[in-house]
Amino acid sequence: MVFGIITAVAACPAIVGTTEAIRYGQKNNNREEHRGRKYHLTVNLTRRSRYSAQFEGAEIVLKDNKLWIDIRKDVLEDFWPATANYLEYPGKKEVWRRAGYALGEGFVTTINAQRFLNWVYVDRNTHEVKYGVRPEADPHIVGPWDCTKIERRLTFQGWEGFLAVQEEDGDEMWALYFDCEDDGLTGEDQIGHRDKRMLEVEVCRKEVRRDRDAAINERAERLEMREETGKKVT
Repeated sequence: MVFGIITAVAACPAIVGTTEAIRYGQKNNNREEHRGRKYHLTVNLTRRSRYSAQFEGAEIVLKDNKLWIDIRKDVLEDFWPATANYLEYPGKKEVWRRAGYALGEGFVTTINAQRFLNWVYVDRNTHEVKYGVRPEADPHIVGPWDCTKIERRLTFQGWEGFLAVQEEDGDEMWALYFDCEDDGLTGEDQIGHRDKRMLEVEVCRKEVRRDRDAAINERAERLEMREETGKKVT
């Protein structure tokens, strides 16, 4: 009986450790599942202005290899909505870790109904937020992308520096930029010198409505990923 008690006491740390490991594994799996889900992207202004009503919940769409904030009321042409999720960018995980980033990955979006994926990146020179295949993204700033812990707003390189820029007067499609240097895009040859309307925005993730087709597509994607271990986005 004594030996039984001693054995049980000795086994307790191992049991606790195993339980914690299981919990950690479940938590990690849940986190990965959450980050792997696809989201639409919307924006809100960080400060109240006469544009607040137009921008509140405005959707981010894809056009001409750039991300745009669509505030149109009378939609004459439909654009594909950014439908994005996190994905490890080949060769960058260790680079970002050495640079001091605790978390973050690459970011991809579908670009059509066939679920073709492109990488989302920030143009190294202009700081426009763009999308493209890997050879187009590689020369630029590809991450790390992440989100805030509570409200799940999008972050880039650990912070929120997104700007909406009206590149053409009167246009209701505003280009999305990231103010990498926190200088109002006033670097050499950047758009901050061109007297354009510019507004600070926060980018929010809006969960894609889960209809039957979405569920079928999600299952198909899981099967594809299992069959194509090490699959790369191209």
